[in-house]
Amino acid sequence: MVEIQVALPKGTTVVSADWTRGDNGATVIVAHGAGTGKDHPFLTGYVEALRAIGFSTLRFNFPYVQQGRRMPGPAAHAIATWNAVTTFARTSDPAATIWATGKSYGGRMASMAVAEGLRVDGLVYLGYPLHPPGRPEKPRVEHLPAITVPQLFVEGTNDPFIQPISQFEQAVATCREARIVWIEGGGHTFEVKGRKLPAEQIGASLAPIVADFALGGAVA
Repeated sequence: MVEIQVALPKGTTVVSADWTRGDNGATVIVAHGAGTGKDHPFLTGYVEALRAIGFSTLRFNFPYVQQGRRMPGPAAHAIATWNAVTTFARTSDPAATIWATGKSYGGRMASMAVAEGLRVDGLVYLGYPLHPPGRPEKPRVEHLPAITVPQLFVEGTNDPFIQPISQFEQAVATCREARIVWIEGGGHTFEVKGRKLPAEQIGASLAPIVADFALGGAVA
């Protein structure tokens, strides 16, 4: 466990994180979804599987979770946190490439940080929340075309946050360099009806997809 200082508009706060150094020359930073924290089983399973492949990993809390609150704070706070944890990761393993990944909200906040200038080698979204469920008229896409690094969208075909799928595919098409990996039948947490699996196992199952993206070079 490490503590990382985050400079917010009203002063500095501290968030906790779990850092493990690997040996494959790449670091994956992992952000949680809006209603969870860094220790959710989905994320711990995902990170353990990444470590087994040799990645350095950094899994962290956003300030609102650290402070015991349930609702996310301002986007500016999340963006500041992404900047702080990326600086920590780069300082801890200077030669490694940096891959920003996040579940739902955490991934979207990473994309906003990168659109505003955060430097990473690529972005991976584990269930990008295109819009609130049932509200396709409120897409969260304005910043995506500004992102210049490769982007990978790992998405369940039954995720209510991206229906209709045609709208989601149109949004991804506005990106400069991006592709989608579909999890057939998967919901927002990649659960598949009729296939009951622990959250840790579901998270771990996504690690090879991310490894192929991060270690395989540019998006095809």
